[in-house]
Amino acid sequence: MITSYMFAATAAEETIKRTNWNIYSFLVDKYNLGNTEPALYLMLAGVVLCILIPYLLGSINPAIIFSRLFFNDDIREHGSGNAGTTNTLRTYGKKMAVLILFLDLLKAVIAVVIGSLILTREMGGAIAGIFVILGHSFPVYYNFRGGKGVACLAGVVLTLSPMSFVILISLFIAIVLMTRFVSLGSVMCVMLWPVIHFAFYPMQAWTTIASIVIMVIIVFMHRENIKRLMAGKESKISFGSKKKGGDENGNA
Repeated sequence: MITSYMFAATAAEETIKRTNWNIYSFLVDKYNLGNTEPALYLMLAGVVLCILIPYLLGSINPAIIFSRLFFNDDIREHGSGNAGTTNTLRTYGKKMAVLILFLDLLKAVIAVVIGSLILTREMGGAIAGIFVILGHSFPVYYNFRGGKGVACLAGVVLTLSPMSFVILISLFIAIVLMTRFVSLGSVMCVMLWPVIHFAFYPMQAWTTIASIVIMVIIVFMHRENIKRLMAGKESKISFGSKKKGGDENGNA
């Protein structure tokens, strides 16, 4: 399994290296804008696009869509009221949870790639990573009630910080298997990401800043889980099949 993660991280790193091309640099070079005022306006327009497109993409929530499509239901009316992977697992079972996990991770990867293609990879991808998670957590399409962003976090880390992904996904799995607390694994990993990323990529200031901002978002979204963990009242995840109507503490 670790070998598979290493392969995914290496593939992501190679993909990133091959996608240094971006629209901003192309237009600046094509029209010889240099450090002119039009170049600044072009960059500001790129920043706006790196905010809006990832946010709107992140706001598309597969857990809500599929709960309505396949169950004529709303995932947010069950368990924790959270529209994410863990509550889907508890409410609809493993197959649906795996699908939601994949789609949430995929939309984050797509968002970061879009950001990288609009602006420089470092700046555009980092901005996109922040706002795809904000879109997932506070979706404009669903009254700003979404998930907690953990699956999207995995996609962002995989795309922006592949070696961090290998370490953090391994740590996350170990914590969840040992404690059966998904929230504990999520919070610990997101808090370690800025440190691990800086250790591997010390020159990537934008991504380091993004990792800190995302850490704050994810910890904030897990504030109730943290309170329950400290009080010894957090529910543990079950890896068995569950019928609709799971428990109260869904996570991702």
